[in-house]
Amino acid sequence: MVRQDRKKLFFRILGESYIWLLLLLMYLPVLVLMIYSFTTSTNLGQWNGFSFDLYFELFNDHEVQVAVGNTVIIAVVAAVLSTLIGAIGAVGVYECKPWVKKTLDFGTQIPVVNPEIVIALSLIVMFVFLWGIFGNFGLSFWTLLAGHLVLCVPFVYLSVKPKLMQMDPALYEAALDLGCTPRQALRKVVIPEILPGILAGFLIAITLSLDDFIVTAFTAGPGLLSGDSTISTISTYVEGIIKKHPLPAELRALSTLIFLLVLLLVVGVTVFNNVKAKQGKKRKGRQY
Repeated sequence: MVRQDRKKLFFRILGESYIWLLLLLMYLPVLVLMIYSFTTSTNLGQWNGFSFDLYFELFNDHEVQVAVGNTVIIAVVAAVLSTLIGAIGAVGVYECKPWVKKTLDFGTQIPVVNPEIVIALSLIVMFVFLWGIFGNFGLSFWTLLAGHLVLCVPFVYLSVKPKLMQMDPALYEAALDLGCTPRQALRKVVIPEILPGILAGFLIAITLSLDDFIVTAFTAGPGLLSGDSTISTISTYVEGIIKKHPLPAELRALSTLIFLLVLLLVVGVTVFNNVKAKQGKKRKGRQY
C-alpha cells in the first residue's frame, strides 16, 4: 500500500509539474510583454523606467485607432451574428432526423479542420465568381463579414451542441404540456439550459475574429473607419508595419489591453457558469 501511494503521489506531482510548465511557457512571454509595456524602451530587456507613455502614444496614434476600431466592430458584429446563427442552427439540427443530424454535423466540422488558407481561397474564388455575374460586386465590409461568419459559426455550433445533448428532453415537452407555445418553451426552457454553451461560443467567435489574419487579408475591401482604403485590422496593420519597420513599442500596450479584456471576459463567463451550476444543483436537491 505504501509503495502504491508513493507511486500515485509521484505521478500526480509529475502531472501537475507538467501542466504548470506548459502554463509557464504559454504565459511567460505575455507577462514579459505586459511588464515592458510600462517602459519606453524600444527593445525588450532594456528598462528605461516606469512610464505610461506607451499607452498615451497608443491612444494618439490615428492608424492604430482606425485598426482597433475596425477590429472591434468586425469582431462584435461577427460574434453576435455567429452566435445567433450557430445557436439556432444547433437547436434546429438537434430536432432533425438522425441521418440529417449526422450529415449536418459532418458538414459543420469541415470548416473547423480545414486550413484557413483553403477557406480564404474558396471565399475569394466565390466572390470573384459573383463579381463576374453581377458586375458591380466587389470586396467590402460585407465580404469580410461573410468570411468571419464562415470561420466562426462552426465553433459556436460545436459549443452549443454538447449543452443540448446534456439537456433533459422532457423539460421542453413538459413546458408544452403546461401551456407554453413552442416559442415560449424555447425562450424559457431551452435557452436558459444552453446559455453557458452560447456564451462560450460567443467568446470563441470574438477571439477568432480578433485574431484572424488570413481570411481578413483575402476578403477585406474598403469601408468602415478606413473610408475608401482597404479595411485595416490589428493583424493586417501589424503585418504591414513589420514589412517595413520594427514593431512599434506602443503595440506592447495594445497587446496588454487586449489580453486583460479577454481575461476579464473569460473570468466573468466562468463565474457565471459556476453560479448557474450551483443554482441547478440546489434546485435538484430541493426536488428530491
